[in-house]
Amino acid sequence: MELSVGQVLEGTVTGITKFGAFIGLEGGKSGLVHISEVANTYVNDVHDHVEIGQKVKVKVLSFGDAGKINLSIKRAQEQPKANSGPAYRRPAQPGQNTAPSPSYSPVQGQVAPPTGNQDFEDRLKRFMQESDSRIADNRMYAERRQRSRRR
Repeated sequence: MELSVGQVLEGTVTGITKFGAFIGLEGGKSGLVHISEVANTYVNDVHDHVEIGQKVKVKVLSFGDAGKINLSIKRAQEQPKANSGPAYRRPAQPGQNTAPSPSYSPVQGQVAPPTGNQDFEDRLKRFMQESDSRIADNRMYAERRQRSRRR
């Protein structure tokens, strides 16, 4: 089965670490759900949210180096409805334009498109995941070098 970014799949938790959970997918493939992608709330311990053998829905976020598959549990779940009221805005200063911002929608039930800030947060999360992965790879490489020097 060919995987694509954005695809939602069902998988089984095969391993849990302090930085995330490994998910077994169809076709013998596996991917990692980083701790920041486990739940919509703060996750201190991954064991509090998933357990080995549990079936979970995951969304494919990206494909990394050496065939690594980055997954998300929280993005696979339906997002809660946003508050239909307008967001808090700073009071206007004298001489400042008081027209509503283009992202504000006065029609009830409509949700404004994602802001640039949300895009930044998504990119920051992706960077942190890749950074954690690279740090783990570097540590593993350094440990192997130390072991080979000791011989």
